[in-house]
Amino acid sequence: MHFPLNPHGFGIRPAVPGGTPLKALTTRPVLLENSPKPPGLPGAGQEKPMQVIVCGAGQVGWQIARHLSGEGNDVTVVDSNPALIKRATDALDISGVTGFASYPDVLEKAGAGDADMLIAATHSDEVNMVTCQVAHSVFSIRRKVARLRARSYIDVLHTNLYKSDHLPIDVVISPEREVADAAVRRLTAPATFDSEPFMGGQLEMLGILLDEECPVLGTPLRELSELFSTLRAMVGGIRRHDRLFSPSAQDRPAAGDQIFVFVHKQDVGRAMEIFGKTGKKQELVIIIGGGNVGLQVARKLEQGTDRIRARIIERNRKCAELAADALERTVVLHGDGLDLELLEEARLEAADSLLAVTDDDKTNLLTATRAKSAGCPVALALVNDNALAPLMKPLNIDAFIHPRATTVSSILRHIRHGRVRQVYSIGDAEAEVIEAQVLSTSPISGSTIGDIDFPRDALVVALRKGGDLVLPAGSTRVDEGDIIVIFSLAGSVAAVERLLQVQIDFF
Repeated sequence: MHFPLNPHGFGIRPAVPGGTPLKALTTRPVLLENSPKPPGLPGAGQEKPMQVIVCGAGQVGWQIARHLSGEGNDVTVVDSNPALIKRATDALDISGVTGFASYPDVLEKAGAGDADMLIAATHSDEVNMVTCQVAHSVFSIRRKVARLRARSYIDVLHTNLYKSDHLPIDVVISPEREVADAAVRRLTAPATFDSEPFMGGQLEMLGILLDEECPVLGTPLRELSELFSTLRAMVGGIRRHDRLFSPSAQDRPAAGDQIFVFVHKQDVGRAMEIFGKTGKKQELVIIIGGGNVGLQVARKLEQGTDRIRARIIERNRKCAELAADALERTVVLHGDGLDLELLEEARLEAADSLLAVTDDDKTNLLTATRAKSAGCPVALALVNDNALAPLMKPLNIDAFIHPRATTVSSILRHIRHGRVRQVYSIGDAEAEVIEAQVLSTSPISGSTIGDIDFPRDALVVALRKGGDLVLPAGSTRVDEGDIIVIFSLAGSVAAVERLLQVQIDFF
C-alpha cells in the first residue's frame, strides 16, 4: 500500500516522510528474476557463490533450484529424466546432468568434487540415502539434505542411523510430517484456508476467504486502520479472481477475496471476528486416509492439549489395522470414505471438520465435497496437483493442503538457517513470506523503511526489535539484529533477498 501506517494499524503500507509513496511490495510469479547483482552485494564478486547439487528435477527439486540460483549460487540439477533436466535448464540459470544421482560418476559430472551442499530430493528414499552416502564417502561434501517419506525411516530419526559414521545425512526432511503439521494447523484454525507462524509464534499469517457476511466488505483498508487502530495486523496480499496482488490503501475487501493477514498472536481472535469468522472449538475430526499423513495427524491430535477426537476411515484393510494398532483413542473404520453410510457411522453429522488425506487427489476432492454437501462445517483436502487449486471455491472446499509447498518451505528453512530464519511458499509459487535477521552489512541496516528502495510488489509486514514485535511504519528504523518479515510476490523475491544479502549459512 502507499500511505502512512499507524504503528498498530491495519494493512496500510508505509510511506516515506512528506507523502512520497513507498514502492509497493509484492508476491512471487513462477520464476525468480535473475537480474545482475549490484556491486557489493552477494554474487557480485564479494563472496564466493555456493556450489549446490540438487538431485531430482521434479517439482520440489525444481523449486529449490529456482530459489538457490536466484540468490546467485551455482546450482546443478541431476535427474535420470532428460526431459525434466531440459525443462529446468531452459527455465533457470543452472546446469543439468542426466543420470542416476546415486552413481559416483554422475555426481562427479555434476561437480561433486567442489560442491558445498547436496540436496537429495528424488522420488526414492533409498536413492536419496545412497546419494548422501556417496556424497560423503567419495566426495566429502560437507552438508547433505535428504527427503525421506517411508515411516520406517522417519521413526528412527532420533537414533544414530543418520550420523556421519553410519548414514551421513545432516538434515532429514519428511514430506508426510510437514504435511501433517500443516493439516493440524488448519484444524486448529478451521476458519482459515492457510496459516503459518513466524517469529517463534509471535506472528501469525492467516489466509481468510471473505464471504457475504463479512462485516467490513467495501471498507477501504485505510479506514480499517483508523477504525481498529489498536489491532496489530496488516493485510499483505489479496487474491481476487485468481490474481494475487498487494493492495493499496484505497482497495476495498470484496466477497470472494482471499486475503493474507499478518497479525500478532494475541490479536488473532479479534482479527478473525473483524473479517466475519468465528473460532468454534474443534471437538471431532473425521480423517479420510489412514496412511502416513492421516496416522501422523491423528497422533498429533491425540498428543495435543485441545483434546480433539478423531475418527479415521481407511480403504486398505492392512493399513487400517496398522493405524488402529498405533493409535490409542482414535476410532479406525475400514471402508471407502466416499460411502455415505460409512461417513454416517463415523458420525459426520456431529463432526466439526473432515480432513481428506488419501494418496489420490480426486478422492480427496470428492470426499471433501460430499462432506460439505452433507452439512460438515469444514472440509480440508490434500491436493498434490496445484492445477486443481481453482476448484476449491466451486467445490465449496475450505482449504487445500499442498505437500510440495510445505516441503519446499521446510527445505529452504533448513538450508538457510541463521540469516534467513524461515521461508514460506504461498500457492503455486505465487509468493513468499521471508523471515530474516538483518545483518550489519545489509543495505537496509540503519535506514528507515520509508527510505529503503524496496522492490515492487514486496511489503514489510512485521519487525521485531529485541523481544518486541512491531508493525512497521515509514518512519520505523531497521537496525542490525532486527528480525524482519517480508511478504513478496515471486517476481520481487530475488531483489528482496539481495537487500537482505542472503547467502546459504550452514546450520
